[in-house]
Amino acid sequence: MSPSIPVALLLTGVMAQFADKLALDTITLAVTQAGASPRLVGLLVAAQSAAWLLVSLPAGVVADRVAPRLLALLGGLLMIAGSLSGMALLALGETGWWLALSTFVAASGPVVISLSVFVLLPRMVAVSSLPRANGRLELGRAVFSLAAPLMAGWAVARGIGAFGLGLCALLGAIVLVAASRLPRDRPDAAPRQPLHRAIAEGGAFVLRHPYLRPIALCAVAWNVAFFAFLAIVTPYAARVLLLAPETIGLASSVYGGGLIVGAFLGPTLIARLPTGALLVFGPVSSLCGAAMVALAPASLGLPALALAFFLLGFGPILWFIVQTSLRQAVTPKALLGRVSATLTTATFGMRPVGALAGGLAGEWFGLEAAMLLPAAIFALSAVAILASEMPRLRSLPEGEVALPGR
Repeated sequence: MSPSIPVALLLTGVMAQFADKLALDTITLAVTQAGASPRLVGLLVAAQSAAWLLVSLPAGVVADRVAPRLLALLGGLLMIAGSLSGMALLALGETGWWLALSTFVAASGPVVISLSVFVLLPRMVAVSSLPRANGRLELGRAVFSLAAPLMAGWAVARGIGAFGLGLCALLGAIVLVAASRLPRDRPDAAPRQPLHRAIAEGGAFVLRHPYLRPIALCAVAWNVAFFAFLAIVTPYAARVLLLAPETIGLASSVYGGGLIVGAFLGPTLIARLPTGALLVFGPVSSLCGAAMVALAPASLGLPALALAFFLLGFGPILWFIVQTSLRQAVTPKALLGRVSATLTTATFGMRPVGALAGGLAGEWFGLEAAMLLPAAIFALSAVAILASEMPRLRSLPEGEVALPGR
């Protein structure tokens, strides 16, 4: 096994996520500029999110049955097909259901690619090197997450929004080249199960596992809290903290800085600090950030908001790197795809719930009371970890953990 992440796998994972973010930013900006209604913009965002919800579980089953390289190649083809069709539709001024369909197809590519990367990484990298490898993946994603909205804004401002989707198609081609250099190994032969039973096996493994179950609970609660926070924070900052729009934008951009710093320092911190402490730090830092905004006086609104966004980027990305490495270390190879798909579906499914809960709380109870909601749910995500065996973990397990009943 390699001590670091192979370049081909790094390019495959990072370019797919970059294209996913660039496509979403380009499409929402372009149709908004064209005068689309909020309902249409919401439809397009939902189409992009639906790929993660609808494709993850069956793709997870496929990832455990075929060579992950084939799944990555399929993902690259989906990215190219969806992006080119979307580019043509934008150029023709079509911003309706056909654009939503092309968005779904293009987003399905990164979904299957992320699963193939998750399955391949523990086969190509030693367990002790998983945090460093996952850290490099997240650093690349964080950097390009900052670049994507800037590139989309530049293209749309010049009336060439289709250029952004053309670039996504080019990124799909890069993924094809990189994925073609991945190992051709297929999973060990195993009895084929019906699709629903194969999916259920992955979910049952997560629910019974002493580490994966609290990770899932924490991730579900954190995503609800984070999207509730995003739904409330801009009107709260404008109307309660009395910050100007450009000031709010400046504070929000610190989130990207937190992601980059966390991804850059992550491997070093993970090597020096107990695994359990870092798993606790992610949700606790998020709780501190949300509480800081909710309790800050207007005179300290800008520093409180900026620091909150930094903590929401820095702590959770450390948590993500650690828990991803932990999942890869303790999950049997035959279940890697389905376990990843189960957690992906659960967390992405909670995002609209969080956004809706935040918006309704702001409307029904007022912004100041509603701002306490994400802080309370972040607290639940911290409790999910604190109440488990995970705070006592000193390092990543080197093998599978015995499950109850075995």
